[in-house]
Amino acid sequence: MENICEKQYVIGLDMGGTNSVFGIVDQRGQIIAQTTISTKAYPVVHDYVKAGVEALQPLLDMIGGFENVRGMGIGAPNGNFYHGTIEYAANLAWGGVVPIAELFSHALNGIPVRVTNDANAAAMGEMAYGAAKGMKNWIMITLGTGVGSGIVCDGKIVYGSDGFAGELGHVVAVRDGRQCGCGRKGCLETYCSATGVTRTAREFLEKSDAPSPLRDLDPEKITSYDVFLAAEKGDQIALDIFNFTGEVLGRACADFACFNSPEAFVFFGGLTKAGHYIMDPIKKAYDENVLYNYKGKAQIVVSALKGSEAAVLGASALGWE
Repeated sequence: MENICEKQYVIGLDMGGTNSVFGIVDQRGQIIAQTTISTKAYPVVHDYVKAGVEALQPLLDMIGGFENVRGMGIGAPNGNFYHGTIEYAANLAWGGVVPIAELFSHALNGIPVRVTNDANAAAMGEMAYGAAKGMKNWIMITLGTGVGSGIVCDGKIVYGSDGFAGELGHVVAVRDGRQCGCGRKGCLETYCSATGVTRTAREFLEKSDAPSPLRDLDPEKITSYDVFLAAEKGDQIALDIFNFTGEVLGRACADFACFNSPEAFVFFGGLTKAGHYIMDPIKKAYDENVLYNYKGKAQIVVSALKGSEAAVLGASALGWE
């Protein structure tokens, strides 16, 4: 009987609402090869799995094929650690409950596959290799197509009774606010995700007559990166957009501090590339709103890992289990 412990590699998948990054990870925690496919391009999950396996094939050929892979870990929106499923993910095209672990295991010659929430995967990677190394109580906030989170208490990811604890992106930040894909109104991610920033941009441009380079763009196609470029030019509307976004997020984190009296909030994802434009208002709003018990205790930092490395490495950690 083959000894699974002798297998030298695992696959980590960071499944985002827009793109999916697959990585082959060795026993030292090094990503030795990566490939990306578009998540949005496959409205049928079976087509997505087929495309993912096809994209992985050249990477698997590099390491001698399936026989050297110990397992696969997936970080996915609404990933359920207990059941190996994705359940009612607002930012994915596949509705209902998707048995994603079973589908990939079948497509990859039966290798074991485990799933967790995408933000929990990023948190696992950050705790093992990044800014949260050595921390026992902290919160990961991921700012991408949506807002995700991973809550760590006493060194362990909080999963709750059903695998869904820690959906902080769907805490209501603005009562009766913007409509969210989850069906509720005013969720944090409707304001503080990359897509939330673009919604704010359109609102601010409509409410003001002030000149802005953002007015030269199709309002429906403005991205958070466009807002960043405008902020770099000193555009007041762009600066106001980031100040508003950071204030909403900082206030929310001040509430989240009550969960686990965190050593840190670690922010991860594309929106963090806005740097001080987003981080300064987060810190200011947090300091102004946090309960006095927690004042001055939590670091507010950006992930120390590049791109999707935290999520890929964190997901891969499941593959070793």
